[in-house]
Amino acid sequence: MYSKVQSRETHYLLSGSSDGAIMAWKIGSGIGKWSHVLQLPAMHKKGVTCLAGRMVSDRVSIFASTSSDGMVVIWEMVVEPTAGGCCKVSCLHSLSVGLKPMVSLSLAVLPEQEGCLILAMGGLDHKVHIYCGDQSGKFIKACELKGHSDWIRSLDFSLPVMTSSEKHSLFLVSSSQDKTIRIWKMTSDVQQRKDNIGMASYIEGPLFVAGNTSYQLSLESLLVGHEDWVYSVEWQPPTLLLGGEAHQPMSILSASMDKMMMIWRPEKNTGLWINSVTVGELSHSALGFYGGHWEPDGKSILAHGYGGFFHMWRDVGLDSENWQPQIVPSGHFAPVSDLTWSRSGEYLLTVSHDQTARIFAPWRSHVNPGDVICWREIARPQIHGHDINCVAFVQGTGNHRFVCGADEKVCRVFEATLSFLRTLQEATLLKPDNEDFDDVQVLGANMSALGLSQKPIYTHGKESPSSASNDGPDSMETIPDAVPTVFTEPPVEDQLAWNTLWPESHKLYGHGNELFSICCDHAGKLVASSCKAQSAPVAEIWLWEVGTWKAVGRLQSHNLTVTQMEFSSDNAFLLSVSRDRHLSVFSIKKTEEGAQHHLVTKHEAHKRIIWACSWNPFGYEFATGSRDKTVKIWCVQDASSVKLLATLPQFRESVTALAWTGRDRARNAGIIAVGMDNGLIELWSVSGGRAASDSSSDLSPFSVACMLRFDPLLCHVSTVHRLRWQKPDSADEKAAIELSSCGSDHCVRVFAVRDT
Repeated sequence: MYSKVQSRETHYLLSGSSDGAIMAWKIGSGIGKWSHVLQLPAMHKKGVTCLAGRMVSDRVSIFASTSSDGMVVIWEMVVEPTAGGCCKVSCLHSLSVGLKPMVSLSLAVLPEQEGCLILAMGGLDHKVHIYCGDQSGKFIKACELKGHSDWIRSLDFSLPVMTSSEKHSLFLVSSSQDKTIRIWKMTSDVQQRKDNIGMASYIEGPLFVAGNTSYQLSLESLLVGHEDWVYSVEWQPPTLLLGGEAHQPMSILSASMDKMMMIWRPEKNTGLWINSVTVGELSHSALGFYGGHWEPDGKSILAHGYGGFFHMWRDVGLDSENWQPQIVPSGHFAPVSDLTWSRSGEYLLTVSHDQTARIFAPWRSHVNPGDVICWREIARPQIHGHDINCVAFVQGTGNHRFVCGADEKVCRVFEATLSFLRTLQEATLLKPDNEDFDDVQVLGANMSALGLSQKPIYTHGKESPSSASNDGPDSMETIPDAVPTVFTEPPVEDQLAWNTLWPESHKLYGHGNELFSICCDHAGKLVASSCKAQSAPVAEIWLWEVGTWKAVGRLQSHNLTVTQMEFSSDNAFLLSVSRDRHLSVFSIKKTEEGAQHHLVTKHEAHKRIIWACSWNPFGYEFATGSRDKTVKIWCVQDASSVKLLATLPQFRESVTALAWTGRDRARNAGIIAVGMDNGLIELWSVSGGRAASDSSSDLSPFSVACMLRFDPLLCHVSTVHRLRWQKPDSADEKAAIELSSCGSDHCVRVFAVRDT
């Protein structure tokens, strides 16, 4: 629920969670960020399903909350008159609605009764319950509205509307899982008293008395148009007329699980309510919209659906309505398991348990390249049928490629399309290397019927017609063909879901369980992969040769799942850490026949699971992080053993992610980013030891120090899964660099780190 304190430019937001907690947040003018105000007293034992309220004065608002526990609670919020003053919330009353809880609420002020409030409730019993009360919070049931044949999902009161009889009428709109929308009209009749109510009055609708006025409720209209559950209905926000009077437009926005939003208005001549605008989406998801919302000026509408995605349309027409899709923020809707920078660091590739791989890049303005740069999702190269756990970008030359592993036993290789390469050029305003466009014959990709493989669309030819055998439009195999496009502005959700896929070029078979970790060497010649394991044979690390994609090695050392791997900067060593609390260092040498490898050392490094590891870009030092809340720094000695150089002070939480970047090669100095199980991130400076070019006897003291602890408001709120430094500019090692992170809170974050 959202409200604005008049004349103070202070906005308040109430949020309810699945654990029954309700919190208040506020934002002031010019501040630009929300701050937590208070948490309301615990009144609900189960998840909060709806919040609804009204400002009854400049400083006081009344709101109601409902929960799956069958309780409806009435609250009062009072804001202090002083600038920056706090707000106080108190519980006024609670109502028990029985075994069938309410899932939707709406609160309004009764026409011609400024001190009286009306509360509408709808839920699992298919009825709309009307309660009357006042600012003291005492509400009494007035009547019931019957008509819906399934759960009621949304309710919304309009402002009082002046009708032809010069009386103020209040309208209530309700939507239901029965796929219908009902508009109820409430009119007042001061002359009619309760003792004069006759049988004829009940034919038009129920009546009730509030104060000295009687009200009659009647069905104004039944709207049928959606083909699935109607999850939300909302009146268009009122417009302010001269003199400050609010005018209620007769316009209703509905959002449904049929992936459509509709705007309903009464026809000018007949007064019949008709569907005047229909917008929708085309997606791989079988689920549609969970809700719709108006922009305050009524010129834009926003929908949200399964997966947390947003769709926005704006009326850009001059003489007539013309609703067009608009750019909105996008992101993952499940834990983000891994991420990686592209070869030159111009974009970020992320994978998630929402079964998608997404590419984010800073989109620069063509008109004013110096404007503020906004990060946008520019492609969704993979939409999969399994949770994706790991990803690695193939380094070296040639087309852009990545390898990913999911909750299946197969690694999949994807190659960039020509449309993506040209879109990337539009986004970054950078001239691509000539090799980016050479021999790229794939324009785009189509999603297969089962959603596991993505087939190429060639620039000079057609994809083999997979849908030729379809029986008709209702066939399960019917999937619209993608339309690969070079985007000159950030793509919207429909375009991302259908037209930005990359084709799958290879499948790598060999592992016996679900994939867990993948990495690529810095020359782009070898890829290493591991899977979930509970025995030594299954815990093998597989080496794959880039290009032929043949298995050229199986490295045995660990007994349980290998959680992370990384090649040294010169590709001489492969470091792996595991659930078995050991680290292993393998010597790797690429040959014409494949690869030579042998185990250099295996060492029990921590007392608990080791989650993360990272090499020093300047030498053979590396760091490991563990559930035992420690980070240890090691170095490879004489290519035959490892030596512990330093142990960072114990952290408060498990260490789940590490990333090491170099800053000064002469001093062997760098920065280690540490991510923890509680979502916090710290930066530690490291220097000294032995650089890669030094002899074994040329040693200097190794020093570590905490540089920065990130503000918790900038960090994740749960486990950090991966940290990655952008590839630093070799021409200026002291230039600002970017650190990317992902976590269980579904977020991907990019930080700019500058030396001070």
